[in-house]
Amino acid sequence: MLRRNEVFINPVKERLLKKEPTIGAWLQAANSVTAEVMAKAGFDWLMVDMEHGPGDFMTLFQQLQAVNAYPVVPFARAPWNDFVTIKRLLDIGVQGLLVPYVNSAEEAANAVKACKYPPQGIRGIAPSPRAGGFGMNGQGYLSRANDEIVVMVAIETPQAAEQLDDFLAVEGLDGIFIGPMDLATSMGYFCNPATPAVRETIARIEEKVLASKKFLGTVAGDFHAAQALYGRGYSFVAAMSDTTSLGKLAIQTVDAFMDAYRKG
Repeated sequence: MLRRNEVFINPVKERLLKKEPTIGAWLQAANSVTAEVMAKAGFDWLMVDMEHGPGDFMTLFQQLQAVNAYPVVPFARAPWNDFVTIKRLLDIGVQGLLVPYVNSAEEAANAVKACKYPPQGIRGIAPSPRAGGFGMNGQGYLSRANDEIVVMVAIETPQAAEQLDDFLAVEGLDGIFIGPMDLATSMGYFCNPATPAVRETIARIEEKVLASKKFLGTVAGDFHAAQALYGRGYSFVAAMSDTTSLGKLAIQTVDAFMDAYRKG
């Protein structure tokens, strides 16, 4: 939430428009404690997963309160391309939105409209929610929101990939996010984005997005994988998660113990 008399400026959007690398992480535990831990670590942005995560609007509210003390920009992955849901996510204070499973330029344009106040969009306007500082500095938010909120859509099907040129022509759409697992599965290669056909499709998406004014985003398993993606031109990379990364560390710790003390 903005401080009193603060004007809404999104430093991550500034970097993304310049196609500079940014680092972030998923918040999938619907928990304010893990959100605060991740915020303190120093990520540029944190993405609350409202599509696959178990959280609701109130858990999102609490997570954003937890990260508010730190200079991290809160994002959310919407559960669906629904303008009412998107409005509520933004009113809680999300400053960037990833809209999943967008399959046409019309759907992408609808996502943009849902994120913007009239005349550019259809978002309902109100200074009273948390984003507007509960009415205490509404204009500092309202007058800047259309320019500062990041809007990106996920390419997760071959249909979307085929229409990418039309996506890239959508005004107000800031970025394209490649969902490799969904894309692979929808192409018939279950959970296998390493398949040559999927890699070729991803390469075509990368080439077109990088040649456009939109930024390119995706997910990585760790920082080393993220670093390789930055080298290919990605600007928005989720390098870890508050759930899966903990799971990996837990397995490594237990395996190390078993190897040391319970072999055979």
